[in-house]
Amino acid sequence: MARQSDPSRRPELGIPVLVTRPRAQANGFVRKLTARFGPRVRPFVSPLMAPQFLSPPLPDGPFSGVIFTSARAVEAAVRLRADLPRRAYCVGRATAAAAAAAGFDAQSADGDVSDLAAGLLSRPESGRLLYLRGVDAAGDLENYLIKNNIAVQSLQVYLQAALPLEGESRALLRRPGGVILPLFSPRSALIFSKAMPADARASLGIAAMSAAVATAASAIPRSALVIAAKPDADAMLDAVESLLAAASLP
Repeated sequence: MARQSDPSRRPELGIPVLVTRPRAQANGFVRKLTARFGPRVRPFVSPLMAPQFLSPPLPDGPFSGVIFTSARAVEAAVRLRADLPRRAYCVGRATAAAAAAAGFDAQSADGDVSDLAAGLLSRPESGRLLYLRGVDAAGDLENYLIKNNIAVQSLQVYLQAALPLEGESRALLRRPGGVILPLFSPRSALIFSKAMPADARASLGIAAMSAAVATAASAIPRSALVIAAKPDADAMLDAVESLLAAASLP
């Protein structure tokens, strides 16, 4: 009689996907991964950043609109409990959706910070803008807009504190085998490059949200790199799909 296999001893299917976004965004991306790829992927979550909200005094107004380059900035704005202008210029759809849910009249640039800046330059505001941002915001949107005659003032309303990789994720990276690493910001790429175990043996396939993220990830050893066609979650899923296909994964 043939012996029945023990399901508990069957090898796990699916390539590991290490998601290092802040906890709330990581969980949301994992839901998208699972919905699209099912058992083809095995998500691991190890946030490399955690938000800390600040309570700075608001600069003297008036302001005709606010600028948001992240959903985290929207959350910080709500926590300020301040009388902010309702018009909000947002970097992408996810940020615009968060702003709309918070009661702002949100407009999305459907891209990255350069797309947001181009939109503001093409339809300049008559009044001054308030740019609510993180301490470690990528680029220098404020100075760029000022140099192009857009009146804007920035205010740092949150920071993302760096976290170490969790033990399970460190063990994953120390084992040989393929691991997909989606990276959503230049700062997360830099933090990961410092947090990666020196004795890592995993073969990393990196999905970078933009060329700037790919540049920041240049010090991370990898077997493959795919840059998302657009800086949004759906395009990052497409990048993960490309890495799965290139590796002939199940």
